[in-house]
Amino acid sequence: MATALGEEELDNEDYYSLLNVRREASSEELKAAYRRLCMLYHPDKHRDPELKSQAERLFNLVHQAYEVLSDPQTRAIYDIYGKRGLEMEGWEVVERRRTPAEIREEFERLQQEREERRLQQRTNPKGTISVGVDATDLFDRYDEEYEDVSGSGFPQIEINKMHISQSIEAPLTATDTAILSGSLSTQNGNGGGSINFALRRVTSAKGWGELEFGAGDLQGPLFGLKLFRNLTPRCFVTTNCALQFSSRGIRPGLTTVLARNLDKNTVGYLQWRWGIQSAMNTSIVRDTKTSHFTVALQLGIPHSFALISYQHKFQDDDQTRVKGSLKAGFFGTVVEYGAERKISRHSVLGAAVSVGVPQGVSLKVKLNRASQTYFFPVHLTDQLLPSAVFYATVGPLIIYFAMHRLIIKPYLRAQKEKELEKQRESTATDILQKKQEAEAAVRLMQESVRRIIEAEESRMGLIIVNAWYGKFVNDKSKKSEKVKVIDVTVPLQCLVKDSKLILTEASKAGLPGFYDPCVGEEKSLRVLYQFRGVLHQVTVPDSEALRIPKQSHRIDTDG
Repeated sequence: MATALGEEELDNEDYYSLLNVRREASSEELKAAYRRLCMLYHPDKHRDPELKSQAERLFNLVHQAYEVLSDPQTRAIYDIYGKRGLEMEGWEVVERRRTPAEIREEFERLQQEREERRLQQRTNPKGTISVGVDATDLFDRYDEEYEDVSGSGFPQIEINKMHISQSIEAPLTATDTAILSGSLSTQNGNGGGSINFALRRVTSAKGWGELEFGAGDLQGPLFGLKLFRNLTPRCFVTTNCALQFSSRGIRPGLTTVLARNLDKNTVGYLQWRWGIQSAMNTSIVRDTKTSHFTVALQLGIPHSFALISYQHKFQDDDQTRVKGSLKAGFFGTVVEYGAERKISRHSVLGAAVSVGVPQGVSLKVKLNRASQTYFFPVHLTDQLLPSAVFYATVGPLIIYFAMHRLIIKPYLRAQKEKELEKQRESTATDILQKKQEAEAAVRLMQESVRRIIEAEESRMGLIIVNAWYGKFVNDKSKKSEKVKVIDVTVPLQCLVKDSKLILTEASKAGLPGFYDPCVGEEKSLRVLYQFRGVLHQVTVPDSEALRIPKQSHRIDTDG
């Protein structure tokens, strides 16, 4: 089976690119492009049996593209969902007189029915593993009291607590979901666990409800009810009622959260919690493309605090984020700062330093791998020692950059090459067919190109001297470069009309006479052309529109 990228490139035949028209093209533009290609590929224009056979195949492909795009209904389906949408089971019952909006609604209904058939096979596993490390012996040492103890010269680093939790979701129907979760905890030799079962039902587009049952060896049985409801398009409320049964009796609890969208990026929350650790909390969260800001105030027993935090999101491929927060309350004051970065397609690595009174200094390392979270809080010292803050900040940075350069980067490069190689192998047959079609199209274009060149030369118009498409390798290896690009001089010259060449904003691989010479890699088009006897040159990315001739493309030959 082809990889996702290969399927997208090969399954979704770009009909717009094949006809070389805009996605907003009118019926007249479609008809003009169709007629031009029909004249080029019509089988009756070729006497050679091989050329005639190739012309028939290309003519049918052009005809198929025109049939899809000239019909408003099929064009609406194709524009939204591509070629796969046209092949989806169930479309035969759709009325032809429906509007594009109705067609989209019908497609979504059919797609939902197909998804429902897959529900029984789906789960959504989530898990967290937290390992607490006590490394206070690195900084808080009392050598003078233990001088006679053997081995006291080496600091003791211990794992003093661990927590493991896991949950899975099992969709029962389109509206009902069963959730099973469990957890195990241990600290300083003592531990316990719990298991919970919840049943969630979506009652309407505005809300859902959830029943929860739980039991554990540290606490008694638990019964809970959770409700969610959209009050208005900008406001919602969540209520969670719980009854905890223990040897001390029944302990009821109630938590209510009221939230409102203050603007497109800002949400305000009001929370009231009664029963276990009663408190009132208000917070404002603003989340934009480049930042995340939170301010919160809580009054409660035993925890009352004020919190302010800020996170900056860098717009880079690694999705780097830098964050800092200040939290002050009856427990003391804590300052926390850190960063996180994407290290692979499904993994995000983060680290934060927590400095507080009386908590001391801690280093928190977190790895998110798909839906699994691995958390390692390392307690360094109970005191505010500058040395501990320095090593907690600089140490992870040095380790990360060393690992990134020596391990992560080479691994990702090898993985990318491996995926590209797999993709090339899986799409080799399709690419070979596309290449044969492109070569056949070039042979069929020869006579038309000869006439176009003669007409352009007579008026000193647009002549394509040389055109290459693919990935241009910036090194001295000519052999390597030839493998990555293909000659598209003839196909481009064939598209010249009235001394103009216009390519739409789409991948050039779908143009007549083109194919993809390097699947999965970035490509560009380089054109050397002559206009009014003067040489011009331009290089454009694969999906960028191109209009020539242009004065800015002119090659300066004054030197």
